[in-house]
Amino acid sequence: MILDRFRLEGQAAVVTGSGRGIGAATAVALAEAGADVVISARTETELHEIARRIEAAGRKAVVVAADLSDLEQAARLAEVAKVELGRLDIVVNNVGGTMPQAFLDTSPRDLEQAFHFNVSTAHALLRAAVPIMLEGGGGSAVNISSVMGRVAGRGFLAYGTAKAALAHYTHLAATDLAPKIRVNGIAVGSVATSALDIVMQSDELRQTMESATPLGRIGDPDDIASTVVFLASRAGSYVTGKVIPVDGGLQAPNLELGLPDL
Repeated sequence: MILDRFRLEGQAAVVTGSGRGIGAATAVALAEAGADVVISARTETELHEIARRIEAAGRKAVVVAADLSDLEQAARLAEVAKVELGRLDIVVNNVGGTMPQAFLDTSPRDLEQAFHFNVSTAHALLRAAVPIMLEGGGGSAVNISSVMGRVAGRGFLAYGTAKAALAHYTHLAATDLAPKIRVNGIAVGSVATSALDIVMQSDELRQTMESATPLGRIGDPDDIASTVVFLASRAGSYVTGKVIPVDGGLQAPNLELGLPDL
């Protein structure tokens, strides 16, 4: 049966930034597909709610409250999976983000911080995960990038540069780790998470974004989670080194920040 190729029974996953939004939806989706999941974010109360949903799907959840901008804490999640779940097959590098700001307000330090939070954290975890994955014969990693890593919009210098770096990191890591470990990414468009709270609370802003999106709607976290399941499972077993756009068809930003000309 074709749907069997999407099943993840007997596998273990780590999902960063999994207290809410895309990370939470992904952790639950992986559990519903059969995987046990290590979930991690700063806010422990949010993680416990996601853990309950994972357990309701009949799978084991391991909660790790951590500041994942600390590279040692990010890397430690791989060992937690090995100790608590006995293996590690899937890594989802979801944690990341950077606030938009004007060019002259973006310092070199802002660029360094954006790279650190969006790329270095992903590398720290995946580097620690690889030896454990190899003990089980291989695995799959999925990096959550952004449409802003490939299109240009004012105010997104640090964020877009970091997400573009994460996308190319995905290409390079996939080459280094083939054939036993597959590495792919998702270029996410506008998705209804806490990052878009202001937009979702304004009918005018939401309608502006929807009308500028070819598919005519804001994305749902489950749109991303279902793509992660595909990439992590046997259904995606012939895919590596790819960054899949899940963005409603965007070819340009769908909301201008209103930053003036210099």
